[in-house]
Amino acid sequence: MHAQSKEDFPLFGFMMVMPFSYFKEKLLNEVFLKDSIPPWLAGSGYVGLATISTAIVPMIFPQLKWYLVLFAYVVALLLAFCNSYGNGLTDWNLASTYGKIGLFIFASWVGQHGGVIAGLAACGVMMSIVSTVGDLMHDFKTGYLTLSSPRSMFVSQLIGTALGCVIAPLTFWLYWTSFDIGNPDGMFKAPYAIIFREMSIMGVEGFSVLPRHCLAICSFLFFGAIAIKLIRDVTPNGLSKFIPLLMAMAVSFYIGAYFAIDMFIGTVILFVWEMVNRKESEEFAGAVASGLICGDGIWSVPSAILSIMRIDPPMCMYFKPSFTYG
Repeated sequence: MHAQSKEDFPLFGFMMVMPFSYFKEKLLNEVFLKDSIPPWLAGSGYVGLATISTAIVPMIFPQLKWYLVLFAYVVALLLAFCNSYGNGLTDWNLASTYGKIGLFIFASWVGQHGGVIAGLAACGVMMSIVSTVGDLMHDFKTGYLTLSSPRSMFVSQLIGTALGCVIAPLTFWLYWTSFDIGNPDGMFKAPYAIIFREMSIMGVEGFSVLPRHCLAICSFLFFGAIAIKLIRDVTPNGLSKFIPLLMAMAVSFYIGAYFAIDMFIGTVILFVWEMVNRKESEEFAGAVASGLICGDGIWSVPSAILSIMRIDPPMCMYFKPSFTYG
């Protein structure tokens, strides 16, 4: 009886040569492809939703004709592929960007007679399609990494979508009846609504509706931002840290001061925390920030309920500019 070597077991030798990542990837692929979703199901579902939307959306928005809705579904299908691919690579959902493309196309297509409403409605249709596809790709990516069944992920998405059809309108009604939505001096200024409406007007009337020198200033700032970003990338680390991140600066102008003040206070807290205990801040800063953001969002629900019940707080702090009367 002789001792058996590795050569007597080819599979064992193969496993010793191949890295562990190979078997991990093989297992992930097998689990993910085992319960794949049939293409006919996805295609028939999209055609069914397109048919329903083509019939229902023109009833809600008469400016958006049925053939425009059908064309929006055809274009959104192509853009959804691009968005899902980019979202899978970068975890960045660019649905709003693709929606703006549709907004300009349909607003200029319809023209003066209802082009603003048609552009906004088409933008909403395309954004909902492109965003859902991007979110689904993100869920599939998570399911792939966690050895979850794609079918279970898809069914969960359907359940969440069905619940959203009920919860989202109720949430909108809750906010709409409790707060002064869209008031520039109120809590919920709805800056995106103003921005998208102005873009739709520009899609109908062209660049002539912009203020004087607006296009030139925007072009200058656009190329200036690219130049500053390139300078920040090529400069040494000792100097680049003093060059501001333009994206972070733009957020405060884009969303509003109420958000910028919150972020500034959070940045100061994080800065002090890093000075006191850097290791602890690196481990728990994300969790603390998430908790503060979630707490701020969750409080809006009981605040809306108290507003509906006409219950006023015993004390309210409000900041407003002072006026000097002569």
